[in-house]
Amino acid sequence: MLTVALVLAALAGLLHVYIFVLESLRFDRPEVHQRFRTRTEDVPAVRAWAYNQGFYNLFLAVGAFAGVLVAATGPDDVGLALVLLACGSMLAAALVLVATDRRMVRAAASQGTIPLLAVVAAVVALAA
Repeated sequence: MLTVALVLAALAGLLHVYIFVLESLRFDRPEVHQRFRTRTEDVPAVRAWAYNQGFYNLFLAVGAFAGVLVAATGPDDVGLALVLLACGSMLAAALVLVATDRRMVRAAASQGTIPLLAVVAAVVALAA
């Protein structure tokens, strides 16, 4: 189950790097900011928030990747603790997203499903 947890954590990290790219590097593009339910005329007002949020997602991805690296090369319990922190935070953010705006359920499911599976697999691996 350790391998499953690490693969899922790496996938969750990759997904959050992609979200970083959307929020921090490509947010000005209409096809991107519309995915976040932002009207074009509102982009200048929220651009800085999106940029900052993108870096939150990047840092969560780095945490997941660090957990994978540590678990694969060193003490797996330490690595899994990092995976749980990073992927648990990703999952919590997805839950907050859907709790604050029910229209974002698809986005929350996209952002939270892989981290949820990584958390479950990590907990099972730790319990084994």
